Amino acid sequence: MHAFDVLGDPVRRRILELLVDGELSSGEVTEVIRGEFGISQPAVSQHLKVLRDNGFATVRPVGARRLYAVDDTALLEADAWLSRFRRFWTPHLAAMATEVARGKRQRRLADEGN
Repeated sequence: MHAFDVLGDPVRRRILELLVDGELSSGEVTEVIRGEFGISQPAVSQHLKVLRDNGFATVRPVGARRLYAVDDTALLEADAWLSRFRRFWTPHLAAMATEVARGKRQRRLADEGN
């Protein structure tokens, strides 16, 4: 499965968002995903398996629990692929950052003048 096929699913993207700050048990992941997406525990397990099998997540057994974490292998591959296209948005983002800084400076100067 291609990295963007894996990331194209909103449930899998959300799982990765949950895991980005550190390990979570499958039960913790399931609780959040069931609440947000209304899918069953076996469906969440399937999404975790897809993430594991495609290099986006790791699992570590701790007793009867399974702790999941982000695996950066596939993310680095996707990032490398995207790097060829960054030239299309990097200048726009830099220009936006300049405008944001300019606006902050103008507000600061206006506040100092009052």
